[in-house]
Amino acid sequence: MGDDVWLYDNVRLTGDGINARISIKEEVTLDRGTDIKAHDSGWVEIGRRTYVGPYCCFAGPGHIKIGEECMIASHTGIYANNHNFADLTRPMKSQGVTSKGIVIENDCWLGTGVKVLDGVRIGCGSVIGAGAVVTKDIPPYSIAVGVPARVIAQRGDN
Repeated sequence: MGDDVWLYDNVRLTGDGINARISIKEEVTLDRGTDIKAHDSGWVEIGRRTYVGPYCCFAGPGHIKIGEECMIASHTGIYANNHNFADLTRPMKSQGVTSKGIVIENDCWLGTGVKVLDGVRIGCGSVIGAGAVVTKDIPPYSIAVGVPARVIAQRGDN
């Protein structure tokens, strides 16, 4: 835990596994109801001066790395795993998971209700519109919206 970290009411940080870890750098704010859970040998890292809005959930046995100076709005979910379900003879919950990990680079803004799924990299300076579901990599300085999220513009283009 870095210096000057702000944890509001009902923030929950859980490491569920012998090698699980959560790293929160300097001047991070975790607003009320934020729930962060590192499973098994996974880890979650939040870079300095990042703001995480109310009722966000970050979880998974995969690694989650959030860069510096990011803004993550309320009700955002970042999930670094996916359940296997190909075998019709067994319940899905007994088929295990895959976990590729997620990277959100510096200076990104994720709007309210964004969902980021396993295996995604969101490039530096990108904006993800409210309610988007990010299933594929987003290039740096992109503006992406929709379900699934698609790039509609580049920041700085006139």
